[in-house]
Amino acid sequence: MKSRFVVSACLAGVPCRYDGRVVSCPPVVRLVALGRAVPACPEWLGGLSVPRPPCELCQGRVCTRAGGDLTAAFVLGAQRGTALALRQGCTAAILKSRSPSCGLGQVYDGTFSGALRPGDGLWGPLLQKNGLHLFTEENLPAWLTDGHF
Repeated sequence: MKSRFVVSACLAGVPCRYDGRVVSCPPVVRLVALGRAVPACPEWLGGLSVPRPPCELCQGRVCTRAGGDLTAAFVLGAQRGTALALRQGCTAAILKSRSPSCGLGQVYDGTFSGALRPGDGLWGPLLQKNGLHLFTEENLPAWLTDGHF
């Protein structure tokens, strides 16, 4: 049986990034077009709009540069995104690297300087806890980047 993916909606070309820009990933766009992937934006699912202030993980919270705390919206979005993935029968996820929601392995460090630190966003660990295999657009398996799916 072929894997079904939940993917960060921004990677599928949905203008849901904090700044509204479209930064898509061609293999993800193809997966969605073929019906093999479900796009989801945990920040939208948590009730945040576009545009919205950039956020970073700051000492266990999700904060804006001005000091606002958006942790509750990010947690709600991660929960709703996970529920959606499970309802859709997804077995793997492709998430946006470095994002406070979707980052895997490293995220922005909370100083809003562009510096990175080891860590994960809020959504990935919840998906993994529910049995999904995780990737980012930067570490896709060769069979996805070669288009053999």
